[in-house]
Amino acid sequence: MEIRESKRIQNSILNSLEKRALVYMAGRLPEWVTSDMMTFVGFVGSIMICVGFLLTGISINFLWLSVAGLVVNWFGDSLDGTIARVRNSQRPVYGYYLDHTMDVVNEILMFVGLGFSPLVHLEIALAAFICYLALTLNVSMDTYLRGEFRLTYARFGPTEFRLVVILVCLLFIFVPAVRDYARPVTVLNNEYVFGIFDYIALFMTAVLGIIWVAAIISDIRYYAKADPPKKRQK
Repeated sequence: MEIRESKRIQNSILNSLEKRALVYMAGRLPEWVTSDMMTFVGFVGSIMICVGFLLTGISINFLWLSVAGLVVNWFGDSLDGTIARVRNSQRPVYGYYLDHTMDVVNEILMFVGLGFSPLVHLEIALAAFICYLALTLNVSMDTYLRGEFRLTYARFGPTEFRLVVILVCLLFIFVPAVRDYARPVTVLNNEYVFGIFDYIALFMTAVLGIIWVAAIISDIRYYAKADPPKKRQK
């Protein structure tokens, strides 16, 4: 099987600091800790996030479980590839497939868990999930066609996304006025009660959608130049 390494494009706000921290941690982990183990740790983190969201109907303090899960998910998801690079033990085909398959599984747990929680309407959570998947698909196509694996857009990547969610969770835990806010909203003759988390989720969905459309426009222009129309032979 011919393997072509893709260029990683990662220029997020925290990239420089995060990269140094990850390399430091990967270099000090015992040899028995493998990349596959870190992928599993990331999966455990996503389960924690999902369960924490679902249990907020019992107590808002279960958001602490989601906050901890976001940290665990970052630790596992960020270190699985870093360990392989630090130890020079990359498996580009297997690693790429496993990593992105688990990314989808983790995202399903996070977004669906949020949608079935009292925090966000299911329709909004699924809309955000669709936009996230669409952007992920675009990244995968560019990885194959352009040889570029883009991890960030507008200097915003998975780590920054997790931090935003953590801050929102902490806001809900510590500020009752934010947590208790609820207003009726009519959408297509259907009435819903929107909370602050709904509006934040709608905003993030819109941002993801805009980034996706902008990426499509940019890519179409690039591919049109890279693969111009063929002249008809007489």
